Amino acid sequence: MESRVLSGATTISGLVRLRKPVRDTVCFAPARPIGAVGDGGNLIWGRQLRPALILESAPVIGMTTGKREILRPTMASTSSPAEGSDSAGDTKVGFFAKYPTLVTGFFFFMWYFLNVIFNILNKKIYNYFPYPYFVSVIHLFVGVVYCLVSWGVGLPKRAPIDSNLLKLLIPVAVCHALGHVTSNVSFAAVAVSFTHTIKALEPFFNAAASQFILGQSIPLTLWLSLAPVVLGVSMASLTELSFNWTGFISAMISNISFTYRSIYSKKAMTDMDSTNIYAYISIIALIVCIPPALIVEGPQLMKHGFNDAIAKVGLTKFLSDLFWVGMFYHLYNQLATNTLERVAPLTHAVGNVLKRVFVIGFSILVFGKCSSFFCLICLLLPSP
Repeated sequence: MESRVLSGATTISGLVRLRKPVRDTVCFAPARPIGAVGDGGNLIWGRQLRPALILESAPVIGMTTGKREILRPTMASTSSPAEGSDSAGDTKVGFFAKYPTLVTGFFFFMWYFLNVIFNILNKKIYNYFPYPYFVSVIHLFVGVVYCLVSWGVGLPKRAPIDSNLLKLLIPVAVCHALGHVTSNVSFAAVAVSFTHTIKALEPFFNAAASQFILGQSIPLTLWLSLAPVVLGVSMASLTELSFNWTGFISAMISNISFTYRSIYSKKAMTDMDSTNIYAYISIIALIVCIPPALIVEGPQLMKHGFNDAIAKVGLTKFLSDLFWVGMFYHLYNQLATNTLERVAPLTHAVGNVLKRVFVIGFSILVFGKCSSFFCLICLLLPSP
């Protein structure tokens, strides 16, 4: 038999009269078996009701069924006194949600820091092993192994991929592979400072792609603010002592490739987190990069490339350098993808320009020279 509760003080005779049908609103409350009455419950006909359900001259709140309203306990009614004392607006907010600007700044800093280490170590390898196609494959191979191990231990958990998402990621991976290989060809051909000076044009290409491909309206003031960067890169190219067309053209192709990679990556981030996206991009890009490396550099590597490198630095250092340059390459690109998830593609491209100031400055300290007088000036000019 269900418990029937009346508001106000209920007498025994009143309870007897409840046997007849009542047309007024009657509250039915879910009951618990007889237990600890000390919890504040009240016994009605051998059943215990929660205190919040014993209402005195209060409107009944619940779900209406015919002429009756069935009362359902709310979160406030079932909470303990300690929990009930908290207001509904005092929900706990995590650090990432509470300080989004600080977290984004940390991502930018780690992206810059890891990229500086990668560029210095990468250029040192090219000084005794000038094979950019093979080194590009090693970069991606180490990153893919890292991703597979991370998935194996569940950090992060591998996100499933379907045919629709794969169609979105293949163009991103192809652009990533092309931009990566051409960047390394440029690094091997000219000074690090010059390659990064040319790659400072990426915001210009990104703005052009945003307007003519994505259909976004780019204001005239932004185009004018990019003009000093273009002028500075042109002056740096004219005064660069290590200039050659291979390094220049490769860096320009890298700019275009990475611009498209940023645009397509932003589209693909709707269904998957950035960490898993970059893992899948790395796997596809590795498959794309292996054939050109075998065709272009395979015979030379087998004939004297590996032997010359081992003779110069030893097998242990050679393998160690390849491993660490691959790790730093993957980590800095992973941070760059995580940063892109938090900002717009054009903001990401502008961040790339500021990053190159750090890279050029540290490369000058490490390698002791910068043949271009304008390489730093063009990057310090105002950016959008």
